[in-house]
Amino acid sequence: MSRLEAKKPPLFISEPLTGDAVSQSLSVLSRILKSSYGPAGRLKQLHNGMGGCVCTTSQSSTLLGHLSISQPVLRVLTASVRNHVSRFSDCGLFAAILCCGFIENFRSLNVAPFTVIKISRHLLGLCMEHLKSEACGCRVSVDFSRVETLACLVRSILTSKPACMLNKTEVDHLTSLVLKAFIYTVPSRVETNVVLGKCVIIPVKGKRVVDSTVFPGLLIEAPEIQLGKPLAVKRTGSNMIKIALFSVSMSGDGFNPEEGTVAVHHGVSLEVSELNQLLHVGKQLVKDEVGLVVCQKVMHPSLKQSLKENGVLAVDRAGLSVMEPLGRMTGSQPIASIHSLSPGCYGTLKDLCIESFASKHFLRLIPEDTVTCSLILCNRSETAWDELKRVCETAEHMLQLTVKEPFALLGGGCTETHLASYIRYKSSSLPASTFKDLDCSQTQYQLVADGFCRSLESVARSLSHDGEEILTDMVYGHSWFVPSGSPCVSKWSDLVSRCGCGMNDNTEDLGWRFLQGQSGCPVIQGCPKEPSAKVADLLALDCFAAKCSGLQVALETANLILDLSYIIEDQN
Repeated sequence: MSRLEAKKPPLFISEPLTGDAVSQSLSVLSRILKSSYGPAGRLKQLHNGMGGCVCTTSQSSTLLGHLSISQPVLRVLTASVRNHVSRFSDCGLFAAILCCGFIENFRSLNVAPFTVIKISRHLLGLCMEHLKSEACGCRVSVDFSRVETLACLVRSILTSKPACMLNKTEVDHLTSLVLKAFIYTVPSRVETNVVLGKCVIIPVKGKRVVDSTVFPGLLIEAPEIQLGKPLAVKRTGSNMIKIALFSVSMSGDGFNPEEGTVAVHHGVSLEVSELNQLLHVGKQLVKDEVGLVVCQKVMHPSLKQSLKENGVLAVDRAGLSVMEPLGRMTGSQPIASIHSLSPGCYGTLKDLCIESFASKHFLRLIPEDTVTCSLILCNRSETAWDELKRVCETAEHMLQLTVKEPFALLGGGCTETHLASYIRYKSSSLPASTFKDLDCSQTQYQLVADGFCRSLESVARSLSHDGEEILTDMVYGHSWFVPSGSPCVSKWSDLVSRCGCGMNDNTEDLGWRFLQGQSGCPVIQGCPKEPSAKVADLLALDCFAAKCSGLQVALETANLILDLSYIIEDQN
């Protein structure tokens, strides 16, 4: 009998944030995230040390998904941010950096955690109230009748990920394609509950980015189709093409030994029986006037030939990724068994045609109401393509979120410094009743508010990777970048041209001040003004819904971590 090891008692760690191990781990994670932030962020190469592929990225979803984190406190932080990214696709680094900033700034205060949490939630309420008000100086309305604002939003997302390795021409080309693809997914008929369509991304690696293109409808790779030959497809009496969509294998080897044992009578061949059933299904499809059969998996050659002889086009190996959009756009229901066909499972198409791209042949399925499109996405290397695919998916999701909330926030660090200026102004003029309601002193409130503002400003400072000095102005509260090594001048306007978001220029004296690391900035004498520039003049925008969620997630996660009294770890 083997010896049994006695169970070890659980390990209790009290006040985990006071330990050096947690502090050092939090500092390291914060530095990794900050160095990855923004268009000039440094790339990270991730690998497991045991071989396998190497991942090069600066995106939060990939970074946090590949990092091996053992500290329970940091696992709470990363899990919270990854959940935010799974819902909003963007602003993951913003939320993570801000959360680290809140934890570092709040835990150094000589204020009880319970009081810090109450005050910080009040400050968050002030921020959200300001962001959702018409007078907010860092929010812009998105007019869907004009393309300029949408283009700024997409361009900002594309340029924020340096691993895509895009130049200006490529960014402009992809911006146009992403917008065109998004417009294809918007239904032409307005209904009570509008459901946006789907953009399917098709990989083509080794080609130039500017070769990328978009097609209305759905592209399915069909290597067996030959160019130059007419595409004869059976149509119904209404000149539509009936389509059947199979999610089950039609290869004829449907029996899987892992699923159990099958009893077979003497002289009966399983393969022949299966093929006969497939041919029977083919006859039923012909009888039901089906013109196109699409199989997710493999189709038996004899079945394909039989269908072809009866004027039915058959495409197999379509893959899982096209099943859902194909079902949505045609109204067909995936058939999961070859032993039962229901007349209600078929869908319809308006037309079919053949498209050729980079030596590949595609069958383009065109529905009656096109809310599905195919984006052929090219890039020079596999790593750059993987990063670009995620960025394009993020851009599409941001446009969808903007339909629900037609606003955007200023990028380039300007929203963060503007909110910090607003909070400093607002917190300096609160009535005494506010402190009474929060059960805190004015001094405690000011300490927490200053830590809150420093955390916001630390996100803006994270955009500087080459030693640039960062300024903020005393009128609009925007961030400004002074190139490193700039000469000493009497006027800041000689060194700065435009603010981080590109809305304001240096034509007026805005009273620039250094964005200090720990001491904070002077309080603006009055609420930050709303700039008068037109939306078309903007250079950098962030998704309103994603950034608001990131701000809330960052604070709530930081408050949760600050409130931890014990960590209990099982040692067995």
